[in-house]
Parts: sequence; structure tokens; C-alpha cells
Amino acid sequence: MNQKDYYKILGVSEKAGQAEIKKAYRNLAFLHHPDRSTGNEEMMKEINEAYAVLSNPVKRNEYDSLRQRYGSFARDQFRQTHSDQDIFRDSDIGQIFEELSRAFGFSRPEDIFSRNNFYGPHYRTFEFKVYGGPGLGSLFLGGMASLIQNLVAKKLGLDLPKNGRDLYDVISITPEEAAAGGKVTYRYQKQGSTRELLVTLPGGIRDGQKIKLKGLGEKGRNGGKDGDLYLKAGIRKSFLGIIKSLFEK
Repeated sequence: MNQKDYYKILGVSEKAGQAEIKKAYRNLAFLHHPDRSTGNEEMMKEINEAYAVLSNPVKRNEYDSLRQRYGSFARDQFRQTHSDQDIFRDSDIGQIFEELSRAFGFSRPEDIFSRNNFYGPHYRTFEFKVYGGPGLGSLFLGGMASLIQNLVAKKLGLDLPKNGRDLYDVISITPEEAAAGGKVTYRYQKQGSTRELLVTLPGGIRDGQKIKLKGLGEKGRNGGKDGDLYLKAGIRKSFLGIIKSLFEK
């Protein structure tokens, strides 16, 4: 049995209004669209199904009643009496996909739903409402692409993925650690918390040389990649080195 909950799939509460449900669906559809590097067709199917049910007042009421009776098994009970055609009939998913397709150059809705591993050969029986209008694809040229995408995303109510910033710090090591390499302890501070990391140094690392720790920078938002942490080696002078430098001045 499939115990996935429609509300949890969209990340909204049971009291969410239609505007909130639509915004959540748009954000998730953009993130998991099959044409994106983060795309996931199985996730896209779940998102589509959840939105088609929760965006329809009648179907949502039926589902809510089943949740009260069957709890986490409500979705399985709902699917026993509703086919794909029933679920997607009169849905505006086609319109939303068309908006994304025109604004961001994705596949057309009919291309996506006709893929063999999506809804199969009978997808055309789903009654999507698709609206027309001038395409925006020709506008995405040159250095204006990012600006235009942000404007379109704002108009559509999308929270675009944003990569986290890279962070920079210094790791203090002894001359012996620099020469031998291996694991050294580094106190990692991020978002008000501190923890110790074991950082592997290459043997013979030079003063000022940088080490990249992937994904340990600022956290990305809305599905964006986490930034990286760059540590610059700061080789501490030995006691004899300090004395020597005093005499050299």
C-alpha cells in the first residue's frame, strides 16, 4: 500500500488555501521538471497527482474524509476509486506547465505527459486546460536571461533555486603538519554553531595554499546547491623560526 500523503508531498498544511497550494506546486514543478538537472519524473508524477486532488474542492473533500477514517492509508483508499483520468479531469496542470514551458524553455506539456514512463499511452484522455499566449522563449538571450527569468518567476509566484555563497577561512597548522600532511582538526563555525572537522591536508602544503571542502559553505535555498568552504593554510612559525625572524629584522 502507498502511504504517501498529498499534503506532505506538496509541503503544505491541511488548512492551506488554494493560492498556497498552487504556489507550492509551481515551485516543486519547476524544481523537479524533467528538463532540469534536478528533474525527477517519479517525483513529478507524485506532485501532479497531489496537486490535481488538493486543487479541486470536491476531490479534496473526499480525500480529507478518507484521511479522517484511514489516516496514512487515505491515498491508497482514494486511488482504489479514482483512476488517473478521474484525478486529472478538469485540472489546470496543463496551464501551469504551459506557463513554465513558455517562460523557461521547457518541453511542452503534451511532450512531458506522453513520455513512456510518465502516464503511458492513454495520457491524452486527461482533460487538461491549456491556455495560449505569446511565448517568452525568444527573450532569453544574452546577459538579460537571468533578469528576465527572475521577473517571470516573480510574476508566476516561483521561488527560484538559489545557490549558497562560498565561505572562506584560515586553517592554522604547524610546519610539521604542513610537511607530513594527513588529518588535522579544524573548528568549523556556521550559523552560530561550532563543531570540529577532520581536514585531510596534502603533504608539503604551502603557506597560503587553499583547500576546497565541497558543500560546507552557505546552504542553498529552494533546491539550490550548497556553497563550498575554502580553507587557506596558515603555517605557524616554530619557536626557533620566531627567534630567527627577530634577528633578521
